[in-house]
Amino acid sequence: MKRVAIVVSSIALLFASGCATKEYVKTQVDPLSDRLARVEARLTAVEAKLNQVAAKEGELSKADRAAINEAKATAIKALEVANKAEADAMRAGSDASKAEAAARDAEKAAAKTEKMFKLEQKK
Repeated sequence: MKRVAIVVSSIALLFASGCATKEYVKTQVDPLSDRLARVEARLTAVEAKLNQVAAKEGELSKADRAAINEAKATAIKALEVANKAEADAMRAGSDASKAEAAARDAEKAAAKTEKMFKLEQKK
C-alpha cells in the first residue's frame, strides 16, 4: 500500500512541476509580439518609401529598379517570417493552456486516488 501512495505522490508531483503556465508563455511571447510589431512598422515604412521611389520610376536606372524589387522581396519574406513566428507563438500559448488544464486534471485525479487510498486504509 505504501508503494501506491509513493507512486500517486510522485505522479502528482511530476504533473504539478512539469507544465508551462499561461504566465510563463505570456512572458516568453510578449517580447516576440513587440518585436514583430516593430518589424511590421519598419516594413510599412520601407514599403512607403519604396512606393514613393516607384512613383519616380521614370528617373531610375535598371540597377535602382532591381534594388527596389529586391528590397520589396526581402520585405515580403520578412513579413512572412514574422507572421509565421506570431502563429507559432499563438500555438505555443494554446498548447500551454492545454497543458495547464491537463495538469489540473491530473492533480484532481491524484487527489481522488489518494483519497480512495486513505479510505481503503481505514477499512
